[in-house]
Amino acid sequence: MRDDLLEQLDTWHEEDQFDEIVDAIMEIPAEDRDYVLISHLGRALNNLERYEEAVEQFLTIAEEGKDDPLWHYRIGLAYYYLDQYDEAQQAFEAADQLDPGDEDTLEFLEWIASKKEGDAEEDEEEAEESRESAETVVSVHPIHFDTDFDFTNFWDDSEHALEHYVSNPPSDELVASIEEELVFKLPSFYVNMAKEHNGGVPHNRCFPTTNAVEGATHITISGIHAIGREKRHSLCGKEGSRHVIENGGYPEIGVVICDCPSESAVVMLDYRESGNDSEPEVVYVDQANGYTITKLAPSFEAFIRGLVRE
Repeated sequence: MRDDLLEQLDTWHEEDQFDEIVDAIMEIPAEDRDYVLISHLGRALNNLERYEEAVEQFLTIAEEGKDDPLWHYRIGLAYYYLDQYDEAQQAFEAADQLDPGDEDTLEFLEWIASKKEGDAEEDEEEAEESRESAETVVSVHPIHFDTDFDFTNFWDDSEHALEHYVSNPPSDELVASIEEELVFKLPSFYVNMAKEHNGGVPHNRCFPTTNAVEGATHITISGIHAIGREKRHSLCGKEGSRHVIENGGYPEIGVVICDCPSESAVVMLDYRESGNDSEPEVVYVDQANGYTITKLAPSFEAFIRGLVRE
């Protein structure tokens, strides 16, 4: 019975059904949950971005987890996204001692060092600013989505789309953390669109072109990635931008925003010309054709406006 449960938990994790994991384990009396079950629970809570609850669960098995690098890594991740950088650094350093050289652990340690350095510089700047400017709050992304583009009937909210692509609208904090993880600033049109409908499968999935694939009149996308980590097809999800680039050998030019029916092609935001200071171009990258890069649109908004039915 227990083996069946553990197998089911792994299956749910692979299918991004993290709520199912939480519900199944929480039905088990607390006194009957062992280290393995609580580890599954904490990981699922992390994936659901319920970091405070994840920390609470991990702390209940702290003694058993002291020699487990995964325990330190997972609680470190929760602390990191709670902005508790000292605790996160301590956890990731312990994970690195137990499992030296893990790339994800080292990357989090780099982010923490950078974050602490940035916070120190920010504190110094704030100390020099006047009280009036210190009290001024600047919103990085506008709250209201002002556009003349009509999104009525734009999205095809099928069961498949809702399960694999669509996430809840991102908070400003989540957007900032995703941008930090990707090391690229996302286009404002992309962010504002996500606040209305975060990722999904549009009815119009074709973009006209005569250059992306020899002899083709258009390229086709499967869906648009959500800003988040929860869904498999989200920017920082299990099969998000970083995973696709690293495992597919795609060029490090920006961010993968759409997958395609062809497993050897993706649509990306290309920051080579713009850097992080202006709007990235949208390009099609064809792995099967020697990673050929073909420009589709000068901006993400232009790309969305240019999508048509096949």
